[in-house]
Amino acid sequence: MNELLALAAELLGRGEPFALATVVRCEAPTSAKPGAKALVRANGSVSGWVGGACAEPVVVREALAALADGRPRLIGLLGEGARSVGRTAGMIEYPMTCHSGGTLEIYVEPHLPKPLLILVGHGPVIEALASFAASAACSVLTLGAADAAATLAQPEVARRASVVVATHADSDEDALERLLSTDAGYVSLVASRRRAAVIVERLGQRGIGHERLARLKAPAGLDIGAESPEEIAISILAEIIQHRRTIKPGPPLELPLAESAIDPICGMTVDVATAEHRSERDGRLVYFCCKQCKRTFDR
Repeated sequence: MNELLALAAELLGRGEPFALATVVRCEAPTSAKPGAKALVRANGSVSGWVGGACAEPVVVREALAALADGRPRLIGLLGEGARSVGRTAGMIEYPMTCHSGGTLEIYVEPHLPKPLLILVGHGPVIEALASFAASAACSVLTLGAADAAATLAQPEVARRASVVVATHADSDEDALERLLSTDAGYVSLVASRRRAAVIVERLGQRGIGHERLARLKAPAGLDIGAESPEEIAISILAEIIQHRRTIKPGPPLELPLAESAIDPICGMTVDVATAEHRSERDGRLVYFCCKQCKRTFDR
């Protein structure tokens, strides 16, 4: 257990996403007991243990889904003859005939890196943004345009990053040209409406496509009538939060696109590449979650 928590702390320190699965309740017979834990990384690898061949594939699948949408979930793995837990609101139920009557309830909680705010430039708005964003549980970096683009070249960074440019000079266009070539989720420019329109026009003249330009928020911030640097910073941070909460998330990082099959005995979803138990019938392979399902099928 200590090793698992140490790994979780290490991943948090590195900004690497993972999901922690914890058995919260069981009905015998089950091998996993309440308090058992497993850590699932974004590539589907598992450390720890919350159950055998029937439980682990389901936990991995739901853990990856939790990393994709950022929401925790409660899983009910119901063995043959187990009472229905459908009355538990929000529980996701799966059959577990392999446990011959046992039931596992497992809580899966995603742990995602903090949202990243990259500030390119200087001035009172940038200073206020750095302060407010840190209070809003964001990681904040103040970088030059070249360093910002290099940082955003990493997909695991770009997908959680927002960038605000406030160089207040002709270098705005150079900076934005670099940054709009990355996959940063949000890119904005601190400028007046008139200056923002001029810069957008010049970027188009440089050959930046409409799709890239459409990602640029210029001027930055929600229109709340902000005047002071602090008010402008608040309007920008609010826009970043709005963007982050309304954009549909992509697949989890390094999500393995493994081919899957349905166990014909218990109905479980089985990853074909890692399935240990299989049989051949009528010239095709049939995959099983465990040896018991295979024996039942073969009989």
